[in-house]
Order: sequence, then C-alpha cells, then structure tokens
Amino acid sequence: MYLPPEWNKHYGTWTTYPQNPETFFDRMEQARDEFCQMVKYISEGEKVHINVNNEETKKDLEKRLQKVDAVKENVLIHIIPTNDAWCRDYGVIFAKDSNKWIGLNFEFNAWGGKYPYELDNQVAQKMCQILDKPCKKVNMVLEGGSIDVNGNGSLLTTESCLLNPNRNPDMSKEEIEENLKKYFGVKQILWLKDGIAGDDTDGHIDDITRFVNEDTIVTAVEENKNDINYEPLKENYERLKTFKDINGKPFNIITIPMPEPQYYDYPDEKNYRLPASYANFYITNKYVIVPIFNCKKDEIALNILQNIFKDRKVVGIYAYDIVIGLGAFHCLTMQIPQF
Repeated sequence: MYLPPEWNKHYGTWTTYPQNPETFFDRMEQARDEFCQMVKYISEGEKVHINVNNEETKKDLEKRLQKVDAVKENVLIHIIPTNDAWCRDYGVIFAKDSNKWIGLNFEFNAWGGKYPYELDNQVAQKMCQILDKPCKKVNMVLEGGSIDVNGNGSLLTTESCLLNPNRNPDMSKEEIEENLKKYFGVKQILWLKDGIAGDDTDGHIDDITRFVNEDTIVTAVEENKNDINYEPLKENYERLKTFKDINGKPFNIITIPMPEPQYYDYPDEKNYRLPASYANFYITNKYVIVPIFNCKKDEIALNILQNIFKDRKVVGIYAYDIVIGLGAFHCLTMQIPQF
C-alpha cells in the first residue's frame, strides 16, 4: 500500500458545502462565501466534487460560485446528504495497492461520538461509487485530519487523538501503529503529544504540524508564554527536533506562528477560544490555500509558506467564519490523487 503525500498531482478535491446551522450558527452565509473563495482557487487547477444536501442548497452554491468566477467545467456537485462539512475526516482516503487505486473507508464516529454522524459515515462509499474505484472497509476509527504523510515512509499524528479511548478503546498503541503501516504503506509513526485549544477533534495533526516535502516539516509555535497553546506546542517542537526520517536523517523543521487568539460566543459557551491555525492549509495543484484572520501574523505565515512552496502560489483566504465550525480549509477538503 502507498498513500501519496498531498503535494503529489491531484485528479481533484472532494469537499462538502457548509450547511449545518448547528456548526456555523449565525455565520453560515459568511462561511459559505469563504468556502466558495476556496473552491474558486481549487477549480483553477483540478476538479472539485462538492456534497450538498438537496436541490435548494445546490442552487445556492451555484449562484455563489458564479459570483466568484469558479471554473464551471471543473466543478461537480453531488446531492449526498451529510451531517457536517468536514470532508477530510469522513471522506474516503485513496491509497495505491500494487498498481490499483482503492478507497480506504475507515469508521467515522464524529471525533469520539461528539455529534451525529450517520450520514457522514456513508459518504466514503458514495465517493468510491462516483469515481468508480473499489472501496475497502477498515474496521478502525480514523479521521483524515489526524494523520499526515511525507510519501517516503513517515507518518505524523498525535497521542491525544489516536490514542484517545473514544476512538479505538480495544486497540493498543502497537495495534494502531500496525494498521497505519499496513494501510498507508509507512515504515514509522512519529507521535506528537497534544493539539491546540478549542480543537474538538482531540488534537488533529493538521492544525499544528504538517509535512511540506519528504524531509521538511512545518510546525506551529506560540510566542506568548502566557498563552494556553505555548507549552503543548513547545513540547511538540522539542519532540520534532529528535525525529529522523527512515534513513536516519533529521528532518528540516520550520516554525510558523500562531495567529492572534480568535474567540466566538456560542449559544452555550461564551468567549470560546477557536482552533485558528495557519497550519490548516490545503495544497492544491496550483495553490496553497491558507486560512487567515486579518491579524498581524497573517503576512508572516504566508511569506514562510511561499518560501517553501516555490512551485505554487500561496493564497490567504479570510477564514474566521469557517473556523467557528471548528475547522478550516484542510478539514473541508480531501485530495483525490491522479489515478
């Protein structure tokens, strides 16, 4: 088995339109506009498959995509009802088995049973049917946002998420590692500890630390010692410095700042710290799409990423309203490799 890294050539991207009022509350309209900005950029270099709940939502989406000049012939809209927008976590993960592409359909339980997920858990199978690829059911709870690979034998994840008893309580760490190696074709699992404050996934890797090529890792750091994220991100950074690739060579570690803290008043929790992070970027064929928050750190983060991705244009899209749903552009998308 082989799981290609995100920067490999895509056939396209699969994503889900923001539709759930219990995810985006009074910011649904703004979240939809930000989503359409993302789709516009993706559509310039690859196909974009989008899940919507019904015909009415489809019309709304088409109207907004027209406004932003998305490449119409590259957008395919499917009426596939979902519970939530975070396609990375419940969508199929395509891996190569010998010369054959198969869709890996892991169990999804809404980040440890936190929300309804019955519809989301059916999406992977439907993606495989539409793309005419075999679908393999894997008896293990796993979300796409909880792992990141370099395409050369290494996989990054966090203990706080994958070892959480709300995912696979009957599996040991060794058994989880065995499955990751088996299904993603990696030789080593690199464990970081915790994610960032406000992240209801129990600490997904795609909010904190990402491979950007085979030997380089970008990781978020917090400079303010009084910030809740300072210690966990510092501990992760220290761990990263000890990691080596499968040939025994240390990785090149590049730090990226955290944005200034972002807050939102939910109906049941006021002044909630949102999991805003520049690390939740999405690598497309043509662009690297980065969530930004109209704060001073935006430009620093974009410049760091542009220096890394010399073959793509790095674009920032304001993402505050999407992050109210507790995810960003990487969480919304799942890459489909060039078959």
